[in-house]
Order: sequence, then structure tokens, then C-alpha cells
Amino acid sequence: MTFWEKKKMDEMTVEEWESLCDGCGRCCLVKMEDDETGKIYFTRLACQFLDLVSCRCEIYENRFRCEVSCLAVRDCLAHHPHWLPESCAYRCLHEGRKLPDWHPLRHGGSRERAMIASVGPWAVSVMDLDPLHLDPEAFLIRFSGQDGIEVWGYDDEEEEG
Repeated sequence: MTFWEKKKMDEMTVEEWESLCDGCGRCCLVKMEDDETGKIYFTRLACQFLDLVSCRCEIYENRFRCEVSCLAVRDCLAHHPHWLPESCAYRCLHEGRKLPDWHPLRHGGSRERAMIASVGPWAVSVMDLDPLHLDPEAFLIRFSGQDGIEVWGYDDEEEEG
């Protein structure tokens, strides 16, 4: 049995906790919440500090000080787990689900398979856009498919099959 199957999340070491992150970068995407329904909508807009190639935060150690909208995963899990993507390992374990098949911990730490779920060429850094003329709704996306690896715009139609 693996540590994530044996331990509760609050029993994990810092190293174990950090290893749950698959590096997809989806937690760093700008999100919108419907005021009436509470539903969370992801956009393809990424935080200005997310490196879109490595899918890693460029200011990880200082992220909460430098970016007020940065999500603290533990707080998210306690109060708003739906703000994390369904494929997120932290959310999966919090909800009693297994890690996605592509997760690095299921493949000896290799991130190769996890790259299919990473923020990819479809993401845009907010740093590259004019904030005064930015319409986040024009960047809405949804995740579908096995383990949420497919990314669709709201105007796209999913292929049948």
C-alpha cells in the first residue's frame, strides 16, 4: 500500500504532501464563480507567475505574499474543494477517490504521462493581456474525458464516441 492510500492527508510529511502535486498547473488558472449557483468555471487564463512550459510557479516560496489570489490547497480543501480541478490529487484524496491513472506517483515519479493533463498551448498568461480590456468569459473552458484530461472551450462540441 502506498503512503497516499495509508495515511490521512493531515498525517503526511511535507515531502509526501508536495509530491501529491502532479504539476498540471490547473490550480493556477483564473476561475469564475456563478453568484447564483456557486458553480466554478475555469478559464484558460493562467496566473502571471505560472511558467506555461514547466507548469511550475515561478515564485512558489513567496506565492501568498506576492499573489493575493493564490489558492492555499489546504484552505481550499477545507472550505472550497470545488475550486480545485476534479483531476487534482489533493481533491481526489479529499473526496475518497483514487489518483488519476496518469499521476506521477503511479509511475515512479515520472511526469511524462502527467503532461497530458498539464496546462498546455491552450493557456494564456494574464501577463500577456491588457487587464482593462479583458473579458474572462471569452476564455471559459471545461474539462472532460477520462480523468478530466480533455480541454474544451464552451463553444466547442465534444466528439461523440
